[in-house]
Amino acid sequence: MEEEMDMVVENFSSSSSSSPKRLGLRNAIQTNFGDDYVFQIASSQEISSLAVSLSTNTIKCYSPETGQYFGECRGHSETIHEISFSAPSSAHVICSCSSDGTIRAWDTRSFKQISLLKAGSSQEIFSFSFGGSSGNLLAGGSNAQVLFWDWRNGKQVACLEESHIDDVTQVRFVPSQQSKLISSSVDGLLCLFDAVGDINDDNHLLSVMNVGTSIGKIGFHGNMNEKLWCLTHIETISIWDWNDARSEVIFEDARSMASDRWNLDHVDYFVDCHYSVADDRLWVIGGTSSGTLGYFPVSLAGIGSAEATLEGGHAGVVRTVLPASSVHGGSLLQNKGIFGWTGGEDGRLCCWLSDESSEANRSWISSALVMKSQKGRIKVRHHPY
Repeated sequence: MEEEMDMVVENFSSSSSSSPKRLGLRNAIQTNFGDDYVFQIASSQEISSLAVSLSTNTIKCYSPETGQYFGECRGHSETIHEISFSAPSSAHVICSCSSDGTIRAWDTRSFKQISLLKAGSSQEIFSFSFGGSSGNLLAGGSNAQVLFWDWRNGKQVACLEESHIDDVTQVRFVPSQQSKLISSSVDGLLCLFDAVGDINDDNHLLSVMNVGTSIGKIGFHGNMNEKLWCLTHIETISIWDWNDARSEVIFEDARSMASDRWNLDHVDYFVDCHYSVADDRLWVIGGTSSGTLGYFPVSLAGIGSAEATLEGGHAGVVRTVLPASSVHGGSLLQNKGIFGWTGGEDGRLCCWLSDESSEANRSWISSALVMKSQKGRIKVRHHPY
């Protein structure tokens, strides 16, 4: 069992109005992760639950307010690449995909598996997304394939295998146009599909955008989700107008640009991007090898000065960031109370508290730091590449 601890870890405050806002951690809990890496954090506000995928191929669930441990989901035999509370059936259902070639659904009340979808032999699944006209079309990104299932009956309805020539790292339905799907791949291509009717490569591939290097993550931004941000495995950032299949800007030296925008260590990698609907602003989240994070605004003009710094929580590479404002669509610093959650290779799960809030007892951090042996370390940050 996880036990709550009454220990103040650290508190930070801005030294001047022009400095980035520094966010602190207070109070701690024991999460019993041991040698586990934290891969991804997903949240369901409807049921007030955090799900955390770990390097032991399990998913653990916690209270986002207190860090209380609820239980875990076990069943995957290989690395879990993505988790999400996006299933159309119930707010209590979390889905996950894995290198074991499956997409599984779990009921977070019982922690039991309630659905299992399988790709073909020797296939891995790196990403999934729900969409379609009814919201029941499930897309999965696999080894050079984009697969589709009908979520209601679990039947595979399409397999696109001519659009990509390498692993499909992300699949995302456009939020405002659920019949449109964009896929990204190690082959450097972004493909836009029309996911209506009898889906096939010949008639449903609408356009192809060439990023030129292996793509890690993509996401939508803009008031009508008309823009697409793209992070690559060599840490470049690009912004696209996906409707016109047109590149608007590519920052090939993004890490150096971000490093010049704060007075801390060099930015070694990018974790993710975060878009604020309220402010119509995009940030890229950069990290250092020692675990410090910075929120850097991104526009067509360039990468701006860090507007928030998360320092003192991690002692290694951070793998995942879940801003509280991403759930509500709020601006970066307007929320009172919890700012967001982070997890990484040091075995820590951190909850960050805005320094504008007096609710110090609502922020927590897992207390155990884990020393990793060289033999046991995962050598490449962007799994599986």
